[in-house]
Amino acid sequence: MEKYEIKQINNLLNFDIDGLVKQSKADGFRFVERLVNDYKNGSNTFNHIGEGLFGVFNEEGVLVAIGGLNKDSFSNEQSIGRLRRFYVSKAYRRNGIGSLLVKRIIEEAKKYYKIIVLHTDTEQADKFYSSIGFSKKTLYPNSSHFMEFKS
Repeated sequence: MEKYEIKQINNLLNFDIDGLVKQSKADGFRFVERLVNDYKNGSNTFNHIGEGLFGVFNEEGVLVAIGGLNKDSFSNEQSIGRLRRFYVSKAYRRNGIGSLLVKRIIEEAKKYYKIIVLHTDTEQADKFYSSIGFSKKTLYPNSSHFMEFKS
C-alpha cells in the first residue's frame, strides 16, 4: 500500500498543482484553478488566523489532493469556518485519502471555530461529506453542509 503524507501548504506557488488543475477542469470543476488564481492575486492565501491550506502527497512527493480552511466569508459570525477548494485526484479517490484530508482540516477548524460549513452541488460529494459527519442543510449562507463541534 502506498504511503501518503498530509502537509500544511504555506506557499502554494512552491508546489506543482498543474495536474490537479487540469484534472478538475476536465471533471467540470473550476475551483482548483480559482484556488491558484486567488493565491496568485493575493485574494485568498489561507494565511489568516484560523485558516490553512493542506495537501496530500504520495510517496514520490506528488500533490494528489488539496483542501483549505477559511473563516466563513459569507457570515458575520467569527465562530464559523469554511472548507474550501477541496479536490482529490481521480486516481486516488475511493481509498480514504479524501477522508484523511477532511479530518485533518476538521482537526484544525476545531481549534478556531464552533461550526464548519461547505458548499457542494454534486451527489457524489454530498454522500462523501455526509459519510464523514456533515449534515446536509442550508442553515448558513452559501453552504449546503455543516458540522457543529461539541465543546
